[in-house]
Amino acid sequence: MIVFTGKYSALILIAALFASCTASKKEQNTDWEKIYTEQGLEHIDTLETGIKVGLRYSTTNNFVGKDVYGDLEDAYLQPEAAQKLYSAADLLQASNPEYSLLIYDAARPRRIQQILWDVVDIPIQERSKYVANPASGSIHNYGCAVDLTIIDGSGKELDMGTDYDDFSSLAHTDNEEKLITEGKLTREQHQNRLLLRDVMTRAGFLPLRSEWWHFDAFSREETKNRFKIVE
Repeated sequence: MIVFTGKYSALILIAALFASCTASKKEQNTDWEKIYTEQGLEHIDTLETGIKVGLRYSTTNNFVGKDVYGDLEDAYLQPEAAQKLYSAADLLQASNPEYSLLIYDAARPRRIQQILWDVVDIPIQERSKYVANPASGSIHNYGCAVDLTIIDGSGKELDMGTDYDDFSSLAHTDNEEKLITEGKLTREQHQNRLLLRDVMTRAGFLPLRSEWWHFDAFSREETKNRFKIVE
C-alpha cells in the first residue's frame, strides 16, 4: 500500500481516484455498433421513419432495476426485420398520423439475456414463459424480435393496461375478453393493443401471447436456421 504524506497528499489521492474512476468508466464502454453490424444487423432509422427509441434496459426503469446496456441508446435488428418494422410504422401513420412506434428493446446480446435470466424473480419452472433461457437463446438474441408500444403526438404512451415487462396474466393477449369481463382491462386499453397488433401483424410480425409488447419477425425455427446469435 502506498501512503501519501505532505501538503500535496490530498491532491495526489484525489487525482489517483479520478484516474481510477475514469479507467473504470472506459472499461464499461462498449462498441455496440461494431458488435451488431459485424453480424449484419441494421441500425433502426428514426429520422426518416418517425420511429422513436427508448431502450428500457439502458435505464433503471425496468424489472432488473439497473442499467444493463450502459451507453447503448440505439436499436438494431436484422435487415429484413427492420424493413418489416418500417412497414408497420407506415401503416400506423397512415391510419393515425399523430401516432408513432416507441421501441423498448430490439437486438439483445445473449450475455445480457443471462443477466435478465439470473435476476428475474420467477420460479425456474415458470421463468421461460417470460424470460427466454439464454441456453437456448431469445429471438431478441438473434436480432429478430422487437418490444414496443405506441405513443401519441405529445410523446405519451397509449394505455395498454400494464407497463412493459409485466409478468402477470394482465399482459397476456390470449385472454383479453376475459380480462375485460372481469374489469381488469378496459375496452380502450384493449383497442390500443389491437391497434399495435394490427399494424405489426400486417407488416409480417408474429405476436407473443404472454406479452402484448413483444413481436417476432420470424418463427423460432426460421430464426435459428437463418441467423447467428449475438453473444
